[in-house]
Amino acid sequence: MAGEQGATSIADFEKSLDELEKLVRDLEQGELSLEQSLTAFERGVKLTRECQQALKSAEQRVEQLVQNSDGTLETRPFTEDDSD
Repeated sequence: MAGEQGATSIADFEKSLDELEKLVRDLEQGELSLEQSLTAFERGVKLTRECQQALKSAEQRVEQLVQNSDGTLETRPFTEDDSD
């Protein structure tokens, strides 16, 4: 079941990202009224926050595979310090 929830989150993230890209295109074209532009901007801010939260959640679930000095393998949470 956890896999299904993860798949749903990915699908939701991609859907939100697609909608956000469409909003940006609409705003860049400059053909929306002021009210439509404000509504689109507000929706874009909400979508951006949702996407950032989804990415943060995914980042917390990422683990890395590490080889110990004795040759055994183990997983541990990935941290930004490990990215170097």
